[in-house]
Amino acid sequence: MLSVLVPIYNYNAYPLVEELHKQCIELGIVFEILCQDDASKSTLNINNEKINSLSNCNFISLEKNVAHRQNRNLLAKRAKYEYLLFLDGDSIVINSHYIKNYINNLKEYDVIYGGRLHPENYPSNQQILRWKYGKFIEDKLAKDRLKKPYKCLLFNNTIIKKECFNKVKFDTEITLYGHDDTQLSYQLSLIPFKIHHIDNQIKHGDIDSNEVYINKTKNSIKSLLVLYASKKIDYRYVSLLKLYVFLKTTKLHLIALLFYKIFKNTMTKNLVSNNPSLIVFNLFRISYMCSLKQ
Repeated sequence: MLSVLVPIYNYNAYPLVEELHKQCIELGIVFEILCQDDASKSTLNINNEKINSLSNCNFISLEKNVAHRQNRNLLAKRAKYEYLLFLDGDSIVINSHYIKNYINNLKEYDVIYGGRLHPENYPSNQQILRWKYGKFIEDKLAKDRLKKPYKCLLFNNTIIKKECFNKVKFDTEITLYGHDDTQLSYQLSLIPFKIHHIDNQIKHGDIDSNEVYINKTKNSIKSLLVLYASKKIDYRYVSLLKLYVFLKTTKLHLIALLFYKIFKNTMTKNLVSNNPSLIVFNLFRISYMCSLKQ
């Protein structure tokens, strides 16, 4: 029936697994919950070890770091049931019928995404940028996500048939952080599978600090350029990449490059402030992208 797959890195996932376990037991379904820490060596794994005391649940910690893509692939390989539910370890279940909502929609679709929700208020001034981007860009209702069903697909909180996942998998040749979901959703769109969106959101628990998110953004942009250069994704599939190709084609990327050199520090100062602008964030992303050698 259902394999719930939880990649973890330096996080206490026991409360998440406890809630998922409770819901699966109440539904009386055949299930397993597999959790895998990516060699974080974290003291929080003391809490995660308690997962092994729950029926049909398993936690292990890898000896060697394999990065997020391969961690997910390894979990999927271990899974023994027909449907795979991917949930990051920092997810927070906010609906007592969360598992049931997925079960009720399984038969008609190959892939279902439930959505993401950020807290109503930002946790601290040091986390505003990531919270803002999540709250106002990523948090979409199903009716809005269905307008672009593949492009709005994120693999945290997605359920997919194992036979479908095995035809795509996460690309482990790309080692940089970021855009693993983008690449996988693009691959799914080429087949294509029957995809659906429902309002079955989980809350994003571990929100990055402004500085960490800026660094992750830089790495994800590098990753996107690698995907484009290696012809693993069509530039028209990603808005940022589409803009980048236009700027390169028209030579306007030289202006963006100069803009980045002049205003890099000013933009960064805004993004780590108590009131970061998403407009500045978009300018930062495209100008940084144009500053890189492909």
